[in-house]
Amino acid sequence: MMLTAERHEKILSLLKKKEIMTVKKICEDTQASESTIRRDLTELEKKQLIKRVHGGASLLKKKRDEPSLLEKTSKNQQAKNAIAKRAADLVENGDTIYLDAGSSTIELIPFLKDKAVVVVTNGIPHVQLLIEYGIETYVIAGKAKKGTAALVGTKAVDAIKEYRFDKCFLGINGIHPQHGLTTPDPEEGSVKQRALLQSQSKFVLADPSKFGEIAFANVADVSDVHIITSEGIEDELIQQIKRLSTVEEVQV
Repeated sequence: MMLTAERHEKILSLLKKKEIMTVKKICEDTQASESTIRRDLTELEKKQLIKRVHGGASLLKKKRDEPSLLEKTSKNQQAKNAIAKRAADLVENGDTIYLDAGSSTIELIPFLKDKAVVVVTNGIPHVQLLIEYGIETYVIAGKAKKGTAALVGTKAVDAIKEYRFDKCFLGINGIHPQHGLTTPDPEEGSVKQRALLQSQSKFVLADPSKFGEIAFANVADVSDVHIITSEGIEDELIQQIKRLSTVEEVQV
């Protein structure tokens, strides 16, 4: 029978190999009971070594880790599409919108094609798609960021100051009840912060993988925004966040 410390090491080793594992699978691989493993996962989560996900656990990402846009686009596609569809329902004719760079926000564009809106964006890939759908589009200035293809930096922040938005739709890397909304890059975080300040209504589009994550740079408190996600978040975590913010869970 494993000691607690040995079991914790085993769990972390398993998660490094598999990325996400169910409680049932961890029980099988450690020969421990479900109640024991759930206690272990709670302790490891408190140490910020893992995060609980629906029915299991995954390793926390490093604070500065950021997948490329291509990597993001290939993950959780169905969830992102359902989230975008719900977000589009909140858009009204005549709205001025800030559309943040990212794989979740770009999914919103096809749902805007029949709405008379004006969009401001810092997402380079977003621009071509917006034009293809005939949506009036403004592009802010800034430094083109490698990997995510976002326009960031002081020029981007200054450019956003020129606008006022009815609604903004942001992507985010981490959503945590205590640590708030976070992103790996402080420059990109500053752009998101300014967009929130310029917007009357503030929305974050995030698939369940973003919940419980903590990235390097703070953007805002969860109470500052309306979060749209899909079902599949660990129950205790979603309840904590719902006590602080408006969270919509859409069906996929």
